[in-house]
Amino acid sequence: MREFFSRVYEMALAAGGAGVFGVSFLDSSFVPLPEISDLMVVVMVMQHKAWMPYYAAMATGGSIAGCYVIYALARKGGSGFLERRMSAARGEQVLRLYRRYGLLALMIPAILPPPAPFKIFVLLAGVAGVSPLRFVLGVGIARALRYLVLGGLTIRYGEDGLELVRTHGPLVAGIVVGLIVLGSLVWWWVRRRAQRVH
Repeated sequence: MREFFSRVYEMALAAGGAGVFGVSFLDSSFVPLPEISDLMVVVMVMQHKAWMPYYAAMATGGSIAGCYVIYALARKGGSGFLERRMSAARGEQVLRLYRRYGLLALMIPAILPPPAPFKIFVLLAGVAGVSPLRFVLGVGIARALRYLVLGGLTIRYGEDGLELVRTHGPLVAGIVVGLIVLGSLVWWWVRRRAQRVH
């Protein structure tokens, strides 16, 4: 298995941005490649710092595409698809998170680094009937923030940027989620004021 990971990593490195996209797609769908997406972003950014937004975008795009495969299958298969992969109690627990917190229940795990569980929330988004647009936006915003933060830390700290994300993942996620919530509140307030003016 380690040899397989090494070959995938070497091929992805040789492919540049397309390799980052491919690895992120595989990792987010049915071929788990723990931390390789993060490592790819770090290595590519260290080689070409000015291209950091591009590599973050490729990792985000690959992750969205991979997640969408699982989401679409779960949406089509419904609860039966879910029951074949986890216990009813576990599925109901995550569904309650969706009912209570909405898309944040998907976005927070999408920001957290491995080994935080994420695919279970992707499955539940399909079963819970989250609309495709909301799903893509939720995963896209969360993953973009994650890879941009990782890229920024890499520019600032080099290889230690990945270790910072590993050791302080929950804190980083909390800050990013706080910014998302704050931005949502500001957007809601601006819309309300605009409606009152008209």
